[in-house]
Parts: sequence; structure tokens; C-alpha cells
Amino acid sequence: MKLYYSPNACSLAAHIVLRELSLPFELIRVDNQKKITANGDDFLQINPKGYVAALQLDNAEVLTESAAILQYLADLVPHTGLAPANGSWERVRLQEWLNFVCSEIHGGLGVLFNAAIPEEVKTLFKVTLFKRFTILVQALEHQVYLLGEQFTVADAYLFVVLRWAAFFEIDLQKWPALAKFQQRVGRRPAVVAALAAENP
Repeated sequence: MKLYYSPNACSLAAHIVLRELSLPFELIRVDNQKKITANGDDFLQINPKGYVAALQLDNAEVLTESAAILQYLADLVPHTGLAPANGSWERVRLQEWLNFVCSEIHGGLGVLFNAAIPEEVKTLFKVTLFKRFTILVQALEHQVYLLGEQFTVADAYLFVVLRWAAFFEIDLQKWPALAKFQQRVGRRPAVVAALAAENP
């Protein structure tokens, strides 16, 4: 498999999961502005959407969108528990969290990268974002991970997008449960290895 990534992008979640699962993969960096890979390929030919993550399978199929990629990977090695079994109630809960992280946290922080948006508008976006943080806190104050005691792909995704808060001087210490979650996940060997590989 080939994982197309950009440092600090949401592709880091798939990178972490690949390492958690000990799956063989090739890491290929993408220039997000030029849409060119590190080996000179036109990234738009690989993923016409033009953004990472993109996972190219051994049969040349390309899978995009973090929630889909993460579940696909977890299902390759089901005994790890990174995703509950398909068809189970727990799997539906995982999908619920993945969608929440994608739409509310990824979307809520991602929009702040847009330099064309005036600061006063970004302040309004942050008000909504912080309400979503409260929902995360309500879960993480009482359990280790989003689904309880088991680390899943949803936690990998949340960890990655919450890292973006630092780019906007949002101090997660204001939400101690989130800060502790970040510290906890950040100590996992797969996370340490992925971060080191992307930011040598």
C-alpha cells in the first residue's frame, strides 16, 4: 500500500493506524500547494479531489476520505480492536464518532486555515467549535477513549485534528480532558513513530 500524506494533515491518522496495525506501506509526501508528490507525480492523477489522505492499494485502487480509510485499514487486522466488528452496535457508535470528528472538529478547525476569512468571522467559528469541544469533554472525562477503554481509529483521527488547535493559539489546557487525551494518545509508540517519520 502507498499512503499519500502531507505533514500535520489529517493523513497522519491513517499513518498512525498503519503503524498500529504493523502493516507494510510506502509513505509518499505530497506538496499540497503544487499537487505534486515527492517523486514528481501529478497528485491530481492519483486523487482528483486534490487533498490527502489517499491510500493506494496493491491492486491500484485508491481510497480517499479519512473515515473510510481508517475503517478499511482496521478491518484488515480485525483482532486488534481498532474498529469493532462490522454490523455491531459498537461499530455504529464508532461511525458516529468518526462522523462527529470529521464534520465538527476537523471541519471546525480546518476552516481556520483559510487566510481569506476575516478574524472576526473566525471568532464566530471558534464559538461553535468550543461547543463541540464540550461534547468531547463529556465523553473523555469519564472514559479513556471515545468508545471507552479501547483505542480505536476514531481516537487516532481526533488526536490528529486536535493537534491543529496549536496553530490558532487555542490552548487545550482549558479543556483538561482533551489535553490529557492528547498526552495519552501522543505517548503511543505508533504515534511517536509516525510523527518522527513525517517531521524528521
